Amino acid sequence: MKTEVSVPNPIHEAAQRLANELGMSLSEFYVAALAAYVATYQNGDITRRLDEVYAKEDSGLDPGLVAIQVASIGEEKWGLNGGGPGGWRTRAIVQ
Repeated sequence: MKTEVSVPNPIHEAAQRLANELGMSLSEFYVAALAAYVATYQNGDITRRLDEVYAKEDSGLDPGLVAIQVASIGEEKWGLNGGGPGGWRTRAIVQ
């Protein structure tokens, strides 16, 4: 579909430069830019609808489930301490 839009010169020039840097035609660039813009607003609508749901529903975890998750982790290797091969520290997870 072809359409005609008015774009201020500074925006058009910046779009042309970026399209060139990206190896895209100006038409491809505008399609990609519009698609990204539309996706951003569609995602915002999803977030708004989820916020509405969670305003009414409890989203907290059951304490029993949290205890099971913590127990399943056990000891976990984390972070480099820089001392020796591998340099891993071990810590126990305690709730």
